[in-house]
Amino acid sequence: MSSELPTWKEIPIAGTILEPGNSVKYKTGDWRTFRPVIDQEKCVRCLFCWAYCPDAAVKIVEKPYRTQSGREYQFSVEIDYDYCKGCGICANECPAKAIQMVEEVK
Repeated sequence: MSSELPTWKEIPIAGTILEPGNSVKYKTGDWRTFRPVIDQEKCVRCLFCWAYCPDAAVKIVEKPYRTQSGREYQFSVEIDYDYCKGCGICANECPAKAIQMVEEVK
């Protein structure tokens, strides 16, 4: 058996899962056509995006941030583009409208 994993495109329809917990090995973010971009200035750290993300692609990172208006946060919110499929749920649910969906450019 090859040590290199097949990509999601190479897995047959109704493919069998032989190893539990293997989904973390398959980076599925290359299917998106739009990507979420977080404006850290507008983000109020409510974590709605984190709660609603169906792919757990929203990450809370220990990176302090101070807005231009002087508001200080102890953490930041980032998108893990390896797993984000670009569904836009995070942008739709964001009460501060801090997440914009922009076209994916490769």
